[in-house]
Amino acid sequence: MTQEYKHILVPVDGSKEAELAFKKSVAVAKRNGADTELQLLHVIDTRAFQNISSFDSSMVEQVTETAKKTLDEYIAFAKEQGVENVSYTIEYGAPKTLIAKEVPAKMHADLIMIGATGLNAVERFVIGSVTEYVTRMAVCDVLVVRTDLDNQPVKN
Repeated sequence: MTQEYKHILVPVDGSKEAELAFKKSVAVAKRNGADTELQLLHVIDTRAFQNISSFDSSMVEQVTETAKKTLDEYIAFAKEQGVENVSYTIEYGAPKTLIAKEVPAKMHADLIMIGATGLNAVERFVIGSVTEYVTRMAVCDVLVVRTDLDNQPVKN
């Protein structure tokens, strides 16, 4: 029996790894049929703004507008590739729990496709890897994308 995923969540953050995960998710959605839902997720980590003394809401609005432009481009790409059931959500808060638990539960995700971390070993030790957390704590299956569209290792 072949596993068919119908609700695929793809966290994107503007990184090369996330874009690769997105492109592979488009291929998976196409293989799984027209009723497969592809949900893109961008999390704006509001904790990053807490230490800025001159914080105002216009900073968050700018980040949100930039994210919307990128997500709109991703939606257009997916539709060009034949995936019609594609949308996005922008959430605010801690990326780890939103990606691993809250959003997948809300959308009934059966697969999270996430890019491998771009952090080095020291950064992972200090701040922790979102990808590593998601693989341990997710409420559904997780596919960590480490290769390009030809299944070749990504060159950094």
